[in-house]
Amino acid sequence: MNTSEHPPVHHIFDDIEEQDNRLPNWWLTILFGGIVFAFGYWFVYETTASAPSPLGEYLQEMAALAKQRAAGGPVTDETLAVLAHDNSTLADGKKTFGQMCAPCHGPAGQGNAGPNLTDKFWLHGAKPIQIYKSIDGGFPDKGMPSWGPMLGDARIRSLAAFVISMRNTNAPGGKAPQGEPVE
Repeated sequence: MNTSEHPPVHHIFDDIEEQDNRLPNWWLTILFGGIVFAFGYWFVYETTASAPSPLGEYLQEMAALAKQRAAGGPVTDETLAVLAHDNSTLADGKKTFGQMCAPCHGPAGQGNAGPNLTDKFWLHGAKPIQIYKSIDGGFPDKGMPSWGPMLGDARIRSLAAFVISMRNTNAPGGKAPQGEPVE
């Protein structure tokens, strides 16, 4: 037998011959390239966090999509709950609250002529859609105007989101409880 035709056999076990063959260069290139890539990926995304992770980017895109749907779609409890966690919407709602609502509800929502919006007692319901409808339609017989025609849908949504975020914060100096307790 010529050894140049077949590499030498190093092991034989159950009639299986194991030979000492060199791995192909393309295979070694992929192996070591994968190791270098994995280390670089780990270093950039996990160790230094110098780039946003794919999961972080996905979550940001999903939050932006949810906000876009909430801002333009039908008003529901879910869409208002999404807006109640968006900082820019809350900033717009706080500004509108300070201009339109603070004279009656107090600057922190603690109640003045109007009821306290920071406790767990609510006169007209504490669900997000009920809060939206209360702001939109008002209660003229109790002194609260209908803000819908004056402010428009976008500002009513941001204002409702802000009021939702104030719920159960119990601002100091709050007005005595009015209405039914809601958890």
